[in-house]
Amino acid sequence: MSSVVPDAEALYLDLLAGVKPLMRPETKLVGITSGGAWLVERLQKDLGLPGAPGIISSAMHRDDFSRRGLSASAQTALPFDANGADVLLLDDVLYTGRTIRAVLNELFDFGRPASVRLAVLVDRGGRELPVAADFAATTLTLPNSQLLALARAADGAFSLKVEESK
Repeated sequence: MSSVVPDAEALYLDLLAGVKPLMRPETKLVGITSGGAWLVERLQKDLGLPGAPGIISSAMHRDDFSRRGLSASAQTALPFDANGADVLLLDDVLYTGRTIRAVLNELFDFGRPASVRLAVLVDRGGRELPVAADFAATTLTLPNSQLLALARAADGAFSLKVEESK
């Protein structure tokens, strides 16, 4: 079964436009490894924000940690004090909500933010937890047997890939 995969570069431009109204002067961008981290690096530059964005990993708080173990992806690096921060989380694909739950636990290990909002490239539905994005560039329905992931080429261009889950 093949699915129509949207143009990730066009979706990125929609994400950029959708994030702008969510930004406040004190907002800190934080990308979820790995797809969200790629998005936040580019957003930080395209929005003209100084410094480096935050990167956060869900690895240590996943409810399937015993099955998945630690990934080789980047670990959490927050270049700001999380206490009282206005955090805008970025991710590539919102699906069950379990990654967001794990990331929130990780974020609170670093302090108590004043607010946390979420923007995603793709919301594919299928929620298992009560999690919703404040902004999604698109909504896409895929069978549970398929995974959707953001890929980044050597030149930084984004693409989306659909794969059959194992």
